[in-house]
Amino acid sequence: MLTMTHVFYVIGATLVGAAVLNLRDRRWLQAAFWAILAAPCLVGDQILAADKAGTRWPAQVMGAGVIALALLAWRIRARKVVDDPEQARAREASAARLGNRLFLPALAIPGITLVLVLGARIDPRITAWIDPKQLPLIALGLAATLAMGLGIALTRARLVHGLTEGRRLLDSFGWPIALPLLLATLGGVFVETGVGKAISALVGEVIPNDSAAACLLAFGLGMVAFTAIMGNAFAAFPVMMAGIGLPLLVKLHGAQPAALGAMGMLTGYCGTLVTPMAANFNVIPVLLLELRDPHAVIRAQWPTALALLIANLILMGVLVFR
Repeated sequence: MLTMTHVFYVIGATLVGAAVLNLRDRRWLQAAFWAILAAPCLVGDQILAADKAGTRWPAQVMGAGVIALALLAWRIRARKVVDDPEQARAREASAARLGNRLFLPALAIPGITLVLVLGARIDPRITAWIDPKQLPLIALGLAATLAMGLGIALTRARLVHGLTEGRRLLDSFGWPIALPLLLATLGGVFVETGVGKAISALVGEVIPNDSAAACLLAFGLGMVAFTAIMGNAFAAFPVMMAGIGLPLLVKLHGAQPAALGAMGMLTGYCGTLVTPMAANFNVIPVLLLELRDPHAVIRAQWPTALALLIANLILMGVLVFR
């Protein structure tokens, strides 16, 4: 049965490949960064098992690895990877030959994911070989792997090109590509340290808890604010759900957890659109496109963020209490 462990193995192998290629090119800092990031993907289960058994040093080594990642990120600057002129001409010729068929691998990722997730409701045999507890994430990982195979077949490239081009993309993005993972972990840390309970107590002092609309407004705006501060809705979500969503909206006012979670995450993404903390969305494109205004992406996105926020708050008011 496919589990998230297998998905992490694929991610870890890709990162190890990027580290090896950077070592070959004597790019020591990049190689070290991707190698350290690959470690928890490859041995995460063993670290967790050791921690449960009372052996703390593997987890402590990973903590040191996180500090090392921060130090390396301080020294590494995301930059546009310059093509070899011959490779650039070959890529342009291939793109002209394939035309719109180049979009097929990218479209295959959401397509395969959707088929597997929805297909599991129709045919239970799918969950016999994919862990149903993590079905969407595993389906996404499987779809990405299959899409890479489709891309290689479509372009008639060698298998190694999938790794080399993946390394180019990783090096182009640089350290911000690890931000979603780290910030999501930070959200879990905040929950464990009681930040959610502190927010719940603070909200109780500021707004009337007996008003479902006031609690919902605090939840939505809190998702936007925490996302803007932390740079990722995955980090804000567990804190706001623990502080406002579950105790006030679900338990006190009877909100539907599924609708609240889905709409809450989408509301949080409004904060992603307007913060430089979301570096992989709002800073890296500026660098890759060599834009003069460092806030050009945010300036283009804030009207959409505002309209989406208003629409989401209205929809949450209609849907989560049905």
